Order: sequence, then structure tokens, then C-alpha cells
Amino acid sequence: MKRTVPLMIVLVGGVLMMIQYFIPHRISQSVFDSYTTWIPIIGAFALILGVGSLTRLHGHKVRHRAPNWPYSLAVILSIYLMPVFALLLPVSVGGGMNSPSVFDFAFMHILVPIQSTMFSLLAFYIASAAFRAFRAKSLLATVLLLTAVVVMIGQVPIGELLGSWFPKLGLWIIDFPNNAAKRAIGLGVGFGILATQLKIIFGVERNWLGGVGD
Repeated sequence: MKRTVPLMIVLVGGVLMMIQYFIPHRISQSVFDSYTTWIPIIGAFALILGVGSLTRLHGHKVRHRAPNWPYSLAVILSIYLMPVFALLLPVSVGGGMNSPSVFDFAFMHILVPIQSTMFSLLAFYIASAAFRAFRAKSLLATVLLLTAVVVMIGQVPIGELLGSWFPKLGLWIIDFPNNAAKRAIGLGVGFGILATQLKIIFGVERNWLGGVGD
């Protein structure tokens, strides 16, 4: 039963969601609306399960003083303190009318700087990966390097100094070859998602059942 019931729910729900896209009828639309109404409710329970799972995992690391356990402690404190700040302490930090609340202060002075730092580090990783990718060690790498140079120079004023055709060439590369490649990747990803969904719906893929599956 622990395997059969989840598989039946996924099968029925998945088939109904696929059918309603091809049957423009008020009944299928009503079923679709009912399912979408339940999504926030299911998401709320999933949030509870996610918070409980994170608490159990990082709490175990904190109790046993695992490597880097202070980071786990920071995760637990962040998970539980932010809702407390939002719901139970809607007071201003400075005490004035226009002073930010504790939640806003923590968001703007802790979370936003952390996100900025993370994206700044990602920029260096992207630059490093681009440097390795643009090494002209083969014909394809050379084509990639020349294309990137044309596109980048075409986007800056120096490109117009080289000739009016330079920016146009860069825009042509972006509009046609680049978009064609992006659409091909999108199609491949779409077919992969479709195949995975069908495997889950018809019970071929059961890893999502966790320890319950075979």
C-alpha cells in the first residue's frame, strides 16, 4: 500500500493534467482549477516537511559537532528566527515611525549582502570557465572564441569604429545562430522532461518514493 497509493495518485493526477490540455471542455477546466486550488495547500505541507527535514539533518550535525557544524547552526537559527521576527516582533529597530522592522533589517543587512557576495563569486567562476572555454585549442574552440569576440565588441562603442557592419554582425549572431542553439537546447530539455514525467506517471521511475520503493 505504501507504494501502490502514491503511484496511483501520480498516475491519475498526471493523466488528468495531460488530458485537460487537449480537451477544451468546462469539466476538464474545472478539474484543472480544482487541482491548482490544492497546490498551495500541498505546498504548505511540503514546506513543513522540508523544514523538519532540514532541522533533523542540521540538528544532528550540531549535536555531534560534525565538521563545519557552525554553518548548520546558522541554518537552523535562520530558519526559525526569521518567521519569529516577521510574526512576533514586527517592531522597528530604531523605535521610530520610519525605522525598519527587525525582519526588514535582517533581510536588508544580512540576506541581501550574502546574495550579493554569492553572485559576485559566481561572476569570477563564470569568467574562469569562459577563459578555459575560449582557449583556441581546436577548430570549435576557435569558432567559439571568434564569435564571442565579435558579439562582445559589437555591443560596445568601439565596434562602430571598426565599421557599421560590426554591430550588425553581432546582432545577427545573437538573433539567428544563438537563438537557434537555444531553441534546440530547449527542445532537448523539453523532451527530457516529458520522458521523465511519463516514466514517473506510469511507475517506471520510482526513486521519488525514497526508501519505500524497490
